[in-house]
Amino acid sequence: MISRRRFTQAFAAGLAATSLAACSSPAASQPAVAQPAAGADLRAGSGEHTSLGTIKHADAGLVSMAYAEFGPADGKPVLLLHGWPYDPYSYADVAPLLAAQGFRVIVPFLRGFGSTVFKSASTVRNGQQTAIAQDVVALMDTLKIDKAILGGYDWGSRTAAVIAALWPQRCQAVVPVSGYIVANLKANLQPLPPAAELGWWYQYYFATERGRAGYAANRHDFTKLIWKTASPTWHFDDATFDRSAAAFDNPDHVAIVIHNYRWRLSLAPGEPQYEAYEQKLAAGATIGVPAITLASDFDGAAKDGKAYRAKFTGKYEHRILDGIGHNVPQEAPRPFAQAIADAAKL
Repeated sequence: MISRRRFTQAFAAGLAATSLAACSSPAASQPAVAQPAAGADLRAGSGEHTSLGTIKHADAGLVSMAYAEFGPADGKPVLLLHGWPYDPYSYADVAPLLAAQGFRVIVPFLRGFGSTVFKSASTVRNGQQTAIAQDVVALMDTLKIDKAILGGYDWGSRTAAVIAALWPQRCQAVVPVSGYIVANLKANLQPLPPAAELGWWYQYYFATERGRAGYAANRHDFTKLIWKTASPTWHFDDATFDRSAAAFDNPDHVAIVIHNYRWRLSLAPGEPQYEAYEQKLAAGATIGVPAITLASDFDGAAKDGKAYRAKFTGKYEHRILDGIGHNVPQEAPRPFAQAIADAAKL
């Protein structure tokens, strides 16, 4: 999770400097905004489902990946990717909607979550973006999915964007919440205004050994605080939170989360096998597959999508979900599912 509400101006300015310069035409700098119907209840259907069904497992490169599956085996594949501190229950209402339309929906637990486990004790507990993305591609290989529609928010949005940028042949379309949030280590070294830095408090906490110990000891209360902060108008109950919180008991969870945030601040190294991919992303990789980006109140002033419009060079729409917080698919399952279905037609 990255807290944007307090640093949206800095985000917009920084991304504009690195991406809008690549804009090929005046029209390309303006998102094609498709607003939900006036008066629509964006939260309709939230909380209707409380089960992911039987959790399956499959080889995914370095990990044995746990995942939920919905819909017909011969349906058009959709992979839905969760963020931190969340899990596949974010899609408990979205997946049945898509399955009812004939999609085959795969919702994996990312490394460090749920019953996804590393196959070797000697594997580095690496949370960098391309490592997570390769897990997902490996899962697609095992499930014999050549190409899928990818959707996600937070870590899941980043992962979907990384796959779309690096392996576009595996991605039919992409629906990333908050747009293009691929990590750029050089950009992340730049200081932000004080009010903006405040929004990153937990990342600086994680940069310390006290933060690692504190998260390990208090992960339930810590993650619940993040849920409340990131989605202040989402009135989830304890049962909803507890269903997801069970995924944070994974034995590698703390190591993966701490490495992810330290790596983003250049405080922990990545691994050499991912360096070429990271360099390609750092050079300004764009996404050419069809895309529908979603924005919520969490994105603040950046919700108009202009800051990252130039990163999407194919067919494109941008949708704004006013009144919704960070966990878009769980808070607004119908608009999220509709974006997936519409992206399949772009």
